Amino acid sequence: MNIPAIEGGTPVRDKKIYYGHQYLDQADYDAVLNVLKSDYLTCGPKIPELEEKLCKITGAKYAVVCSNGTAALHIAAMAAGLGEGDELITTPITFAASANCALYVGARPVFADINDETYNIDPDSVEAHITEKTKAVVAVDYTGQAVELDRLRKICEKHGLVLIEDGAHSIGTLYNGKHIGSIADMTTFSFHPVKTITSGEGGAVLTNSEEYYKKLILARAHGITRDTSLLEYESHGPWYYEQVDIGYNYRLTDIQAGLLISQLDKLEMFKSRRKQIVEMYNNAFADMETLTVQKEIPESDTARHLYILRLNTKKLSIDRKKFFEALAAENVMCNVHYIPVYYFPYYQKLGYKKGLCPKAEKLYDEIISLPLYYGMTDEDVVSVIDAVKKIADYYAV
Repeated sequence: MNIPAIEGGTPVRDKKIYYGHQYLDQADYDAVLNVLKSDYLTCGPKIPELEEKLCKITGAKYAVVCSNGTAALHIAAMAAGLGEGDELITTPITFAASANCALYVGARPVFADINDETYNIDPDSVEAHITEKTKAVVAVDYTGQAVELDRLRKICEKHGLVLIEDGAHSIGTLYNGKHIGSIADMTTFSFHPVKTITSGEGGAVLTNSEEYYKKLILARAHGITRDTSLLEYESHGPWYYEQVDIGYNYRLTDIQAGLLISQLDKLEMFKSRRKQIVEMYNNAFADMETLTVQKEIPESDTARHLYILRLNTKKLSIDRKKFFEALAAENVMCNVHYIPVYYFPYYQKLGYKKGLCPKAEKLYDEIISLPLYYGMTDEDVVSVIDAVKKIADYYAV
């Protein structure tokens, strides 16, 4: 039996494989350079061009691009009308911004548990946590797999709630043949470099509601408008504008927009390669008693952002931390997504306690995010598979 490098054996390879990495080509470089040579670096024509392209790809009526995915969630919470005394239900297995967006507007995050096979938020748990204070649900497409949108929409319609889909992982994913971005009341995206496509930093909110769209536009840019239909006083002249609401400077630059427009041209290419890698992983791990592969619902044609491998700790004489360290010794650099949000000191000080979501907490103890990005070669994927199997077989009980 091969001995893992952590026990003194030889690593499966001498080059490190990181868990995520952006892919840029000459078209991306040219797109950025063309903007740098243009008259507008920000507040220019690339912003509406990008928003139009996002609508064309997803089928949404409106898109509002902004500085990052967190800003997208913040302005979505504002557009939904969340405020003091309101509650927003979300999952603890997510980046903190999915819950923090409630705190930004004075509302309170409430955490619903997950489905322990798909790892997405459980609609039954969502409904069980609804109170008279609940105003919205932020449902996260964890790893890129769509949440159970049909069930969540029915629950939200029944209780008069706004459904915000956190699609930070899921651009390119389809649900029952429809693109993510065109289904929920509002859908937010993130374009961080480890995501499927990137603008360095960047985000967007997509919606079919003109009412939400107008609120999102104001929230993105200081609450300031030149739209004559929104002005409250008589115009002073062609230069005139008003601040009609509170807002923020969450604008995206034309430089970033130019890059993202170019990246969107490669979305299907990126999605196809990621699906190939996921299939290679699934075929390698599906029948191993020491490991569990994430289940995918048939409604979701997933553009996978993360590949989550779950350890069957009852079948292994090694815990997650040591497994993680053993993979690093094999030059496979993984990550863990995510620490339950309410574990953090800030949330503990707000009164949240461990034990709120038992399935989510158990999942956190057992998961590792394996490398997954467009630029991985088949040789890279095989090296990851070999390292995982080497460690799992060595420590199997």
